[in-house]
Amino acid sequence: MSHSAESGRTTLADYRVVLTLRPGRRPLVASLLARLPIAMIGISELLYVQHMTGTYAVAGLVSASTLLGVAMGSVVQGRLIDRLGPTRPLLGVTALFTVAVTALITAVESQAATPLLVPLAFGIGLFEPACGSASRALWGRLLPPGPALTAAYSYEAISMEVFFILGPGLAGVLVAAPWPGTGMVLGVSCMVIGAVLFALSPAVRAWPPAARAHAPLLGAFASRGMRTLALAALGFGVVIGFVEVAVPAAATEAGNTALGGVLLSVWSVSSVAFGVLFSLRPWPRPLGPRLAVLLALFGASVALLALPSTLWGLGVAMLLAGALITPQSTSHSMTIELVAPKGTAAEAFGWVLTAIMLGLAAGQSASGFLVEHGGPPVAFLVAGACALVLAGVVWARKASVRAVTPERPATERPDAALA
Repeated sequence: MSHSAESGRTTLADYRVVLTLRPGRRPLVASLLARLPIAMIGISELLYVQHMTGTYAVAGLVSASTLLGVAMGSVVQGRLIDRLGPTRPLLGVTALFTVAVTALITAVESQAATPLLVPLAFGIGLFEPACGSASRALWGRLLPPGPALTAAYSYEAISMEVFFILGPGLAGVLVAAPWPGTGMVLGVSCMVIGAVLFALSPAVRAWPPAARAHAPLLGAFASRGMRTLALAALGFGVVIGFVEVAVPAAATEAGNTALGGVLLSVWSVSSVAFGVLFSLRPWPRPLGPRLAVLLALFGASVALLALPSTLWGLGVAMLLAGALITPQSTSHSMTIELVAPKGTAAEAFGWVLTAIMLGLAAGQSASGFLVEHGGPPVAFLVAGACALVLAGVVWARKASVRAVTPERPATERPDAALA
């Protein structure tokens, strides 16, 4: 792999190549539809269950169960996609996902007990179609390593940020509909239709099953570089988890609860805006140090959120912190191209998602405790400290994130069968 490919520098022309690539058009549109409600479903589920049960405690438990299901299901689905191709696994889990959602809604409407709601919510997360992982892995088959592939990963990260801007707002509006489950059903419908269209698109159906006689038990996670990447992704999730609790708490303390969601959208906006600029001139160029440096800067910028005494000041600080979200997501995807063994790309993306989800859960839990006992500024400072510690570990392991070289086994090269 060339130095330019490893550094990930792109131009705007590379984005045009990605968006106009003929084999990628149908899966691109379908994956957009499938992933558009990814943030909307979780918030809609939370608000729907809270509205029907009258308690945030139950709603939070149900929402956390869904997140845990996603964390576990993403790796399993990724491995199945790598081994069988995406079409059959995605169609199968989409059917099970529909059944799980229907079962949860039926249980909520019939006022079932919490011990029934929790496993049903876990099933929703477990069977949520892994179109995001499959879509990212597909780009590695449609494009050779280089600037255009980097632009594709940057596009994926930016589009996800857009969905996280739109999703919570749509969920908040639709919970006020005559039936509070409207947002959840609408989001699930988009995801199901998009997943089916993605699975049946020609480029996805042409994805052949993997021919690996001796796959390691840990799959993609057997790679030392993947474990380093997982630590970086875990730190990324931890910091976001802290912020997602502490920012709404700060808004509530200031007497303007409604601004909590707006402030979280603010840092997604700066993430989208800065994501393209960063891909044009990424820094540091080597991916090993980049993972550690970006995580450390992210933690430091979140620690600065403890300084403002007004919501306006907090909003400005959120713009600064949010600028580092998409660069990290893009770098995670690029690192997979370097360190994931051949035929494990979808599973590798699943491991990254799992690490982020586990980090989110840990960050949210710790942040809730700290907000209650010390206030939002303490949560922001601890988030920064956690990020710096994990960034130090990632820095110590940076040598494990290596570019493909002639001495490196050819089996670790990304598959480009459909390039």
